[in-house]
Amino acid sequence: MNPIGIIHSPYKEPEDIPIQGHFKPAVKAFVQLGKRYVPGLKDLERFSHAILIYFFHRSQKVELEGKPYLEDTSHGIFSIRSPHRPNHIGFSIVKIEKIKGNKLHFSGVDMLDKTPLLDIKPYIRHFDYRDDVKSGWIDKHFEDGKVPGRTIVKSRKKNNLQPE
Repeated sequence: MNPIGIIHSPYKEPEDIPIQGHFKPAVKAFVQLGKRYVPGLKDLERFSHAILIYFFHRSQKVELEGKPYLEDTSHGIFSIRSPHRPNHIGFSIVKIEKIKGNKLHFSGVDMLDKTPLLDIKPYIRHFDYRDDVKSGWIDKHFEDGKVPGRTIVKSRKKNNLQPE
């Protein structure tokens, strides 16, 4: 695989990134695509959201278990979104703000500055939304409509634990 562009984000260090971009929807970033890929952006502006698939370029290790932001309990790598995966591939659903030239501007950022972008796919409500979803061990953190606070994240940062 070869990157098609670079993500330019305000987040310079992993500990600065929110649990998911959904929790900081106003933060903005952009992808600078290689010029040869610009024709591939045709009609993407007609979608409100996109799925960005990228390479966790600063992860130097592979772990088959890890402790995500929200817990001190270890979980299998395929049940968390840690960057320390066998192929270091990540994805985010972002809100498209605008497309101009070879730049895709978006909000809902949860990736590091200078992250290599591998692909862009349109988010399609009719295909991607599911009813009756169970989110495993994460569901308990959102019971009764609560949203986990930053205190969990800060305590993990203080203990040098990697973000999910």
